[in-house]
Amino acid sequence: MPRVTIEEELCKGCGHCIGTCPKRIISFAHNLNAKGYKPATVTEDKMDDCIGCGSCYRMCPDSVIKVEK
Repeated sequence: MPRVTIEEELCKGCGHCIGTCPKRIISFAHNLNAKGYKPATVTEDKMDDCIGCGSCYRMCPDSVIKVEK
């Protein structure tokens, strides 16, 4: 089963991954990271919907997303 990991402390909250996810499982976190940004996140209840397409990590300008199949 695919799994998305986002390094939330390094995320700048640009939202590119959110807009490109075909399953719409990525959203902004409710909290701020140490840099003051709302990072992208995938909640555990939505992780099962991931299809492992990799669109999110290809769109991330800072390479803080990893998709494991």
